[in-house]
Amino acid sequence: MEIKTAEFVISNTDPSLCPEPKHPEYAFIGRSNVGKSSLINMLTNNNKLAKTSQTPGKTQLINHFLINENFNPWFLVDLPGYGYAKAPKKAKNRWQGFITTYLKKRENLKCVMVLLDSRHEAQKKDLEFMEWLGENSIPFVMVFTKADKLSSAKLNKNLTDYKKEMLKTWELLPEVFTTSASAHMGKEAILKYIESINTGISQ
Repeated sequence: MEIKTAEFVISNTDPSLCPEPKHPEYAFIGRSNVGKSSLINMLTNNNKLAKTSQTPGKTQLINHFLINENFNPWFLVDLPGYGYAKAPKKAKNRWQGFITTYLKKRENLKCVMVLLDSRHEAQKKDLEFMEWLGENSIPFVMVFTKADKLSSAKLNKNLTDYKKEMLKTWELLPEVFTTSASAHMGKEAILKYIESINTGISQ
């Protein structure tokens, strides 16, 4: 798949105000500072589409972008990060509320891209979030970011650690993608995966 256009549509904290669910939708979410905005910009060939910041927790809204408006369109959704300890408790509770509602109720949501920092071993909050997705029958894949920041041996060790932890409660693992925004790694694989789902819907 080639992304020819990527346009901002709307930001809000009320899932009922999201765009009409007439196109397939893919949501990107992860712990704060996981490199979500950089990955989205890399996938869409637009360095200014998602706002990047040195301050974790910058994204605080449900952000919809329309991809390829004139040919097999779909929505890319940038969701607030989770696990940012410095955010006020009231704000975190509000984010959790509308994120949960969005993920459980959004009828055209085809897959959640759960971003995981490949530099770290399995994190409790990541595992808990993926467990919650499974319990609520919300399809997701694991997208490891910043793979260029560590050696191949360390990368393989951390990915294996995640898989071992996941297999303690999961019979089968979801799809796994390894990415790097700066090295443009994983772009083709992710877009091909999205295209395969979209193609299945249209048939």
